[in-house]
Amino acid sequence: MAADVRPMKTSAELALADTFAAVRAALPGGPDVAARRSAAFDTFADAGLPHRRVESWKYTDLRALLRDAKPLASPPDADAKARAGAAGALLAGLGARRLFVLNGTFVPELSDLAGLEEGLSIRSMAEALSSGDGLVAAHLGKTVPSSDAVLALNTALMGDGVVVQVAKGAVISRPVELVSVTCDAVPVATFTRSLVVVEDGASLTLIESHEGPAGVAYQVNTALELVVGAGAHVERMKITGEGSDAVHLATLLVRVGEKANFANTFFTTGGAVVRNQLLIHLAGEGTSARMGGVSLLGGKQHADTMLSVDHAAPGCESRESFRAVLDGASQDIFQGKIAVRQAAQKTDARMLSRALLLTETAEACNKPELEIFADDVQCGHGCTTGTLDQQLKFYLMARGIPAKEAEALLIQAFVGEVIDAIGSEGVRTALTDATRAWLLGRE
Repeated sequence: MAADVRPMKTSAELALADTFAAVRAALPGGPDVAARRSAAFDTFADAGLPHRRVESWKYTDLRALLRDAKPLASPPDADAKARAGAAGALLAGLGARRLFVLNGTFVPELSDLAGLEEGLSIRSMAEALSSGDGLVAAHLGKTVPSSDAVLALNTALMGDGVVVQVAKGAVISRPVELVSVTCDAVPVATFTRSLVVVEDGASLTLIESHEGPAGVAYQVNTALELVVGAGAHVERMKITGEGSDAVHLATLLVRVGEKANFANTFFTTGGAVVRNQLLIHLAGEGTSARMGGVSLLGGKQHADTMLSVDHAAPGCESRESFRAVLDGASQDIFQGKIAVRQAAQKTDARMLSRALLLTETAEACNKPELEIFADDVQCGHGCTTGTLDQQLKFYLMARGIPAKEAEALLIQAFVGEVIDAIGSEGVRTALTDATRAWLLGRE
């Protein structure tokens, strides 16, 4: 009989177990939530931190990368709240309704909660869990099924976040921005969970931004569940500008109803290790979805994008377009999968990932997949990895443009294919400016 071989627990896994045992009684939620937390931690404990033998994590060995688990962050003090006003500067001029989550805790007094539009409600996730909120009970953990260990750990230790609800038919013209900031100058860990429900025929622009101090090895495990009702229009953008030594693990779970329009774009420049997991379930007929991402990496940064688009209903269209620009010894990974179920006839899906290497030491790994069980579909995927086109660069230089500026123009055009698809002109301008600033900051 073969022995059941189990890997030894790492110091990080042992520390996480100790943390859960110490804080579980104080975490928000009644008996039902507590039971869900316990089940989720059991899932994590059985699997452990993901490693290279887990297919979806083969390029990001979290078991090796996380040598220890940081203590949970304390709620922000007065000094942290005073400093938070400078957070989210990139989109400060957009005029969005800003919601602040500091050290994993929603801070209403800093957030823009006055004069909410008709049909818009915003509340704390911690309060919703404690009060047995019906919306949270109906959707939390049920948007898209997943057995991912990092998501399970988030479910076990989730402390706070926001719950946003847009009522049926409501059009929220002002963007809602969730500003998440790690404030401490010492390494800490945060586990935030948010839920956004946009009901039938409603419209919302949602922005997330994440940042923290440079030179501090803090850890972020954040998850967002997004429910898009029938005929709804939702655009979501995520900007990751974490500190230089941070580990940022993010999971997006989206369920999209029939004849809805959903768009998602992320923009990554910060963090030592960044993992974006996107699980998109197109549940209704005639849905249109667009996913895109830009990663601007340097030094020894490591960014990993795992995308899964599940076409479960007929007549849906999805477009996925991702760009990475790699400097120094940075590494970018893109793992994208389009799954088309047997019932999802008339599916039209296209996925493309492109990486631009600026040095010989940069590395890009692309792993696109198609899994098709229907016979009346149009699906395709592709990926490219290369360097700057020297002929185009020479063409620009021959017209009097300096070499560095010529490179910058080519790189901006490369990532602009994704940025230009964003619906908000203010966000497009801000990300274009951020790209230019990143290029100017290269050594």
